Amino acid sequence: MDAQIAKLKEWVDSSDNIVFFGGAGVSTESGIPDFRSVDGLYNQQYKYPPETILSHTFFMAEPEEFYRFYRAKMLALDAEPNTAHLKLAEWDRMGKSRAGVTQNIDGLHQKAGSKEVLELHGSVLRNYCMRCRKPYDVRDIAAGTGVPKCECGGIIKPDVVLYEESLDSYTINKSVEYIRNADILIIGGTSLAVYPAAGLIDYYRGNKLVLVNKSETPADRRADLVIHAPIGQVFSQL
Repeated sequence: MDAQIAKLKEWVDSSDNIVFFGGAGVSTESGIPDFRSVDGLYNQQYKYPPETILSHTFFMAEPEEFYRFYRAKMLALDAEPNTAHLKLAEWDRMGKSRAGVTQNIDGLHQKAGSKEVLELHGSVLRNYCMRCRKPYDVRDIAAGTGVPKCECGGIIKPDVVLYEESLDSYTINKSVEYIRNADILIIGGTSLAVYPAAGLIDYYRGNKLVLVNKSETPADRRADLVIHAPIGQVFSQL
């Protein structure tokens, strides 16, 4: 076992106050593509970049085009939790993990069995009518075509934080509380490029800040332990 992974295992084994902060890299290992990855095929299919389509303005102005992209690129309902999700759920059951704070919207942490999951950017699994707030199942959205409408006539919107929309204040405050009080903060599968979510790690006050990511991040310099490897590969050894 790599010395850094051995050190992380030692820390994890002796802690009952671990908080995990994760991003897209956790989900890509379950086969969910990072929606930001644009290739030639993408440009043949869509006239706008993903960040434009996934904005509040675009959703309100072009809901049909939004849903064409959303169904094709954002819904991966058959994806299964991977080693990282399952290890975090195991720590949860053992009373070691306090919370998982995620930027992902796929619900895989809960599917793996984690109880306390704070979804900074919402979830594709929840959908509501914008007019009457009636909830709708994601499978109804996935199976439909065009713009999904409620029986009251309102447009159904996924409970996902789009660009230009603000994060839920309860979720933010709860995440800050967990991060601030954590013994170990493990940051995994995120380049820490998306704000304000990435700014939350600044609230950590401990001395066991761990970064597990395939590439370098802006927080590498201040981390107490840095492991540049796929998160599933690392977590399978813990």
